[in-house]
Amino acid sequence: MRVSVSRSIGRGLPFIAVGVVVLYLVAPSRTQPPDLPKPAPGDSKSSYDQIAPVLLGKETFQSVLTRDKADKPAVTARQKNLLEERYDLTPRPDPKVKMTRGKPIPVGPTARLPDGMTWAKLAVIPADEVREKGLFPKGFLPLPHPKHEVGGMVFPQMQIKQFARLERFDIEFDLPEQYLPEFPPALFLTTRKDLGDVSRGKVVTVDNFQEIFAGILNAKDLEGLRLLVTQFPQQQFNATADRKTERPDGMQGVACFDCHVNGHTSGATHLAGDIRPQSHRRRIDTTSLRGVNMQRLFGSQRALKSVEDFTEFEQRGAYFDGDHVAAAAKGVNALERGSQVHFMAEFQELLDFPPAPGLGWDGKLDPKKFSADSPEVKGQALFFGKARCAECHPAPFYTDNSMHDLAVERFYKTQTHNGLVATAQGPIKTFTLRGIKESPPYLHDGRLLTLEDTVEFFNLVLELKLDGDEKQYLVAFMRQL
Repeated sequence: MRVSVSRSIGRGLPFIAVGVVVLYLVAPSRTQPPDLPKPAPGDSKSSYDQIAPVLLGKETFQSVLTRDKADKPAVTARQKNLLEERYDLTPRPDPKVKMTRGKPIPVGPTARLPDGMTWAKLAVIPADEVREKGLFPKGFLPLPHPKHEVGGMVFPQMQIKQFARLERFDIEFDLPEQYLPEFPPALFLTTRKDLGDVSRGKVVTVDNFQEIFAGILNAKDLEGLRLLVTQFPQQQFNATADRKTERPDGMQGVACFDCHVNGHTSGATHLAGDIRPQSHRRRIDTTSLRGVNMQRLFGSQRALKSVEDFTEFEQRGAYFDGDHVAAAAKGVNALERGSQVHFMAEFQELLDFPPAPGLGWDGKLDPKKFSADSPEVKGQALFFGKARCAECHPAPFYTDNSMHDLAVERFYKTQTHNGLVATAQGPIKTFTLRGIKESPPYLHDGRLLTLEDTVEFFNLVLELKLDGDEKQYLVAFMRQL
């Protein structure tokens, strides 16, 4: 279940900021992953020092560009090897079940099991034994960013093909396209359900939003949408020399709707901005904005209380890895709350879930459309019963608008993978399951590639002891949401 200081301040603050940032360099050095070059003895570097050497005046842009390009094949191969170790990535689309615009949904489970293990055998082993014997599937561990030591926004290749400005010179997106939402996704409005997909199969951009939405939105909502499709500076995408795009012109930022394409998601990824050190930051799978009007918590762990708060937080903080000093130097846009942030939020709250023709007015299956012994009806009974899904995901919107700590660390020891320290994750907000089949991958960091992976994960973590048929019934039901 994917954001301006005055010109006078903008001119003066970067020079002050550099002096302030130097004070950060006393931070403890981070542990490098074993397969990356280690710093020389006594060479202590902070997270910020490694992320923003150009901003600190330590390297030229050209030297960073040259080094990052040279390192890119090794970084890409390292992440590819991790994914292949964790998952069976053989494409298995289901041609009978498709997303709104026709993309078949991926079928799993894809997570690899330890040698000699089966899902049924694993599900009955106590958590402490799973942990001590190292039996927890690696595909269920926290997923590192494609280049965790640096992080930042990374966009799928399918999106970069259409928008070259979103390509980084240092990194590639890692998850195969078959495990991502369709591109471009459909866009639905709560106010004009009669129109179906308002986007008409296009990616909504600053170039076409007026044409697409003329006569559908009022002036205020149209202005909010304009801001959502307008590029603003971001940590890796900006006009300064400290960027990860080759050219500054025409590539001076990202728009809200670059990550949340058409108010949904492309599966673009990032790192949570509020955690330190760098090795402990969580990967973030861009969540959908569909149905945001009925949600009460925003951000996977921040629990912001309104979509206005989240919109403003993204622009001021998350866009710049939670670093307001770098934000000032790179051109942060502190949007005015009443006439900009509010307008953006007002449009977002019009974004609707995709149609679910199998559901009744109460958000549950329409009994006229399913036989009593159908897999979907059996799955619904499990969802609201033995599987305990509805305790956090009640109908009609399939979220309790709360946060829960599943204590997944019961099943594995703290360990490091590609720069990420996999340890206790803490409470995560309950994402809505409406339209869930159109939002792979799953969980806050995208570690679960399919609905089948998700069912196996919760069957193990919640110790449900579901049998094979019951797991299939649950997937059949969730495909109807």
